[in-house]
Amino acid sequence: MKVIIIGGVAGGMSAATRLRRLNEEAEIIIFEKGPFVSFANCGLPYYVSGEISERSQLLVQTPESLQARFNLDVRPHHEVLSIDSHAKMVTVKHEDQTFTETYDHLILSPGAKPFVPPIEGIAEAKNAFSLRNVPDLDNIMTVLDGEQPKEAVVIGAGFIGLEMAENLQLRGVKVTIVEKAPHVLPPLDEEMAAFVKKELEANNVRVITSQSAVAFKDEGRTIVLEDGSELTSGLTILSVGVTPENRLAQSAKIELGLRGGILVDENYETSQKDIYAVGDAIVVKNQITGEDALISLASPANRQGRQVADVISGLKRKNKGSIGTAIVRTFNMTAASTGLSERAVRLAGLPYQVVHTSGKDHAGYYPGATDITLKLIFNPETGTIYGAQGVGQKGVDKRIDILATAIKGNLTVEDLPELEFTYAPPFGSAKDPVNMLGYVALNLMEGLSESIQWHEVKEAVANGKVILDVRNPSEIKQGQFKDSIQIPLNDLRCRIHELDHHQEYIISCHSGLRSYVAERLLKQAGFKAKNLDGAFSLYNTVLPEEIEHV
Repeated sequence: MKVIIIGGVAGGMSAATRLRRLNEEAEIIIFEKGPFVSFANCGLPYYVSGEISERSQLLVQTPESLQARFNLDVRPHHEVLSIDSHAKMVTVKHEDQTFTETYDHLILSPGAKPFVPPIEGIAEAKNAFSLRNVPDLDNIMTVLDGEQPKEAVVIGAGFIGLEMAENLQLRGVKVTIVEKAPHVLPPLDEEMAAFVKKELEANNVRVITSQSAVAFKDEGRTIVLEDGSELTSGLTILSVGVTPENRLAQSAKIELGLRGGILVDENYETSQKDIYAVGDAIVVKNQITGEDALISLASPANRQGRQVADVISGLKRKNKGSIGTAIVRTFNMTAASTGLSERAVRLAGLPYQVVHTSGKDHAGYYPGATDITLKLIFNPETGTIYGAQGVGQKGVDKRIDILATAIKGNLTVEDLPELEFTYAPPFGSAKDPVNMLGYVALNLMEGLSESIQWHEVKEAVANGKVILDVRNPSEIKQGQFKDSIQIPLNDLRCRIHELDHHQEYIISCHSGLRSYVAERLLKQAGFKAKNLDGAFSLYNTVLPEEIEHV
């Protein structure tokens, strides 16, 4: 059996090494257009700041090491020009030579390429780069080390954009982020992304949203925005998304789907027999909605590579799709998500409800505890979990990984309180934030609580509802809701006569726990009340202009 793999990173190399472990006799050839294979592309931004100190640390494997350990024929600087699916042959260019190679099975793992928007003057911009591979990194480092720019602009505030902004700032470069969407980190919902924006600005990163670059002038040293304003840039990073690398698939007349992604079946086989595809270039099924999706993440790519090797070797494996679980660090803030965002659920027309909870990464009484804010999107009728998001300094990865596992395992919100986690004060809490998400969601589903979301408050108040703030006086000094009533929770029973039975109340505390206690108290006393989901902490982060400081 002879297998040719096109693309020597992530999915391609995962397929090659797994295939060798299953079949010692197979002839396995990997063609890679670039100079490096099996490099750590997710680690590239961290070399910019020096957090990863040695460039060699990014080169996980070499052709020589792969030959020695796995007997793989790895050929960098080999560009596959075309695929003849009928003759089962590829045409390859290496330096000045062109040759053909036959195959029994072919695996496409071309990845995705950075999307470069058609901006006026971009072709003449000598200081504008995308970051996809080691040569891209080398070009960026040449500018940083040689010209030592004082100012940089990052266009696009997705995961890579934020990583580059952080590492450039840590290097001492003044950074401005420009994002076309209304908020940074568009995969997250607005209120969760607000925590990230706050952290960026706290670290002197300028954030411009709802704007895009429309022109480059002075060979890239000046960037013109939609509103006519101009930015000075010594280095510009283009991070506005990726698009599937599908040129070879087109040459082989392979069927394409969503945004040019390669269509594959449940065995990763394309429309052409014995040609398979994995990684960022393929269309996958969103495991929650069943809809087509493009999910450019390293973990699914590696899984797909392993599974396609299994299929070729006769093992039964099925492409179950992906849910899109991702994480990013921005200075001291971690943000992560899994599954569908609230926006995606709304666009899909699914019935849903949202809860936010605030907790600590470990026991609050143990030194060093930090805040975690979690968001859960779920079906209020069935308890199906659609997605989750989290922000905080520590422990966010653990909670989102748990919730991703819950989604993959078809658990519901009813199962979340039942999950058992390790507990000792340095590591967690007796009631973990994930357990608390389940408790809060169940209270809503069972009618024990009613909630109102941060974006609904202004209209509700305009329609006559009154905010009842049950925080303590010392907390009120940090800021207060406009036109609110303040009664500390511990005083509420003895001061309940101050409230009007004909009035509807929106109850808030700092994080939502005390306000839930107040809601239960008032409802049992015959009042109409709703709990402000996420409470003051969330509201103040996303809408600070609506908070008064007296």
